[in-house]
Amino acid sequence: MGVASVNLFIIQLIINCLRILCSSLSALLPLIKRQVVNLTPLQQTPGVGGKLLSLASDPAGIVNFLDMINNLEGDSGRGYYIEMSIGTPAQKLNILVDTGSSNFAVASTPHPFITHYFNTSLSTTYQPTGRTVAVRYTQGNWEGGLGIDRVSIPKGPNQTIVINIAAISASEGFYLPGVNWQGILGMAYPLLARPDSSVEPFFNSVVRQTGIPDIFSLQMCGAGVSAGGATDPPGGSLIMGGAEPTLYRGVMWYTPIKEEWYYQVEVLKLEVGEQGLNLDCSEYNMDKAIVDSGTTLLRLPANVFNAVVDAITRTSMIQDFSSGFWEGTKLACWMKGETPWRFFPKISIYLRASNTSESFRITILPQLYIQPITDVDSTLDCFRFGVSSSANGLVIGATVMEGFYVVFDRAQKRVGFAVSSCAVSGGAALSEIAGPFSASDVGTDCAGRSLNEPLLWVISYAMMALCATILFTLLLLLVMPCRRRHRSGDITDQSSLVRHRIK
Repeated sequence: MGVASVNLFIIQLIINCLRILCSSLSALLPLIKRQVVNLTPLQQTPGVGGKLLSLASDPAGIVNFLDMINNLEGDSGRGYYIEMSIGTPAQKLNILVDTGSSNFAVASTPHPFITHYFNTSLSTTYQPTGRTVAVRYTQGNWEGGLGIDRVSIPKGPNQTIVINIAAISASEGFYLPGVNWQGILGMAYPLLARPDSSVEPFFNSVVRQTGIPDIFSLQMCGAGVSAGGATDPPGGSLIMGGAEPTLYRGVMWYTPIKEEWYYQVEVLKLEVGEQGLNLDCSEYNMDKAIVDSGTTLLRLPANVFNAVVDAITRTSMIQDFSSGFWEGTKLACWMKGETPWRFFPKISIYLRASNTSESFRITILPQLYIQPITDVDSTLDCFRFGVSSSANGLVIGATVMEGFYVVFDRAQKRVGFAVSSCAVSGGAALSEIAGPFSASDVGTDCAGRSLNEPLLWVISYAMMALCATILFTLLLLLVMPCRRRHRSGDITDQSSLVRHRIK
């Protein structure tokens, strides 16, 4: 084989290697999860059936759950937020509560959609770390600088905490018109923290510095409230350190946390009305299934979403809805005073129970997913569809969470659901919960063992490093013959294809 033939052979190897790298990364990168717009309890007492119920306060007096009731404002359309005092002297801001991310970030510069921001130069205790951070959600993104400062919550733990704060200096699509919050409170695990998991999330800092139990709970009371309302109703409660029994009714059901990054759970099946969708349980957990207060809607993988829409269409008393209604681009309107909910079925989600051979069912009535929108037409009542298609897995967002009191029991690696005391309309409950049911008809592990984001990045970088090593070796093989032939003037570095075509 001549030198030219050898060169062509090596170049072909390089091209093949690049093709393998691109195809491998293209298959791997969709699996790298992007973020979508975190011990033992101090004191417990036996409840019904031997289950444990948290008391309303702890002996140290750090938390009193009754003081935290109604410490949230907002609704599903604009998010649920809590008032926080940041810096010295304290600057008060409203912060969006988000269980689907892990950074605590606040506006540090003016923006047309917010009324005020955290001025870091006015806080004598603010310490910049010199690190930058950027976070992208399903809708919107922001970037800024990391710092450390003191934070307290007027209706929260009775203590000031030193935490990591991202001071947002630039954003796109993050703040929205009409919202009344100026930052975001990520309550998920360190694996989701940016730029890396060394940035301790807010609730991890609270637990470490106060000694409260590693558990928090959410009641979101915007069920049936119009997403276009002019005023913010009492939004609900964020209880840090336990669960407040007066905020729910009946039994608390728990589902295991599959992985500690998002609050990833395992969905076994969905029903529309009382009809199953006849899908394999892996379809519901495609990519992941999470509980996320920062997501407005119930988001479903494409196949599941299409099956739900088909089932609603078959069981609904209305057959001629525009596709735009299901896709979220159009509203459905009725004459003023008419209510459409009687036309729609219930939606049920089956979650694996603590006893993994069993499941339990959480059900939302149409009032939760057929959502009123005001200020559209003076003669009409208009509604949107509170379910959407997702490319990033199944998300149990505010549409569902508004029907339940949700307990994020990180200490025992589980998420609890009970019927919320505020999910009521006209004296009737808007949500239901039932169980146990046998899980013998579904797989033992519907969620599989999905690779989490940091591990996927490690794999992708390792693949790139391996291919780079191979390319470097091939380039040496290609260049070395070129240099030996340079004395005869046949092939020079200046005329090499490698120099001019391979960058």
